[in-house]
Amino acid sequence: QLQLVESGGGLVQPGGSLRLSCAASVFTLRYYAIGWFRQAPGKEREGVSCISSTGSTTNYADSVKGRFTISRDNAKNTVYLQMNSLKAEDTAVYYCRPCHSEGGTVYKAFGSWGQGTQVTVSS
Repeated sequence: QLQLVESGGGLVQPGGSLRLSCAASVFTLRYYAIGWFRQAPGKEREGVSCISSTGSTTNYADSVKGRFTISRDNAKNTVYLQMNSLKAEDTAVYYCRPCHSEGGTVYKAFGSWGQGTQVTVSS
């Protein structure tokens, strides 16, 4: 049984936008800091963004600052990633999982990786 399910990915032109959703079906999301991660072809997974349980604190990788916004709606048990001004380098499979941040880097706190959602920025 999946606890977190990513959705909202797709094919978009450079400069376009997408909004990813991370929905919890088993645990109550409001208790956790939740982050977005991505893995591009030939690269390791990297932390993209992390938001605290209340939404009061957010962290972003330098590569997405000013373009991506993480948010959450605990009443809906969902975390979002608004992606604007998309670039070809943003092409990756995006995952969400509990997170923590150290020295500006976002890490997965716990949990196994799910299937993710594919984001493709054409160029």
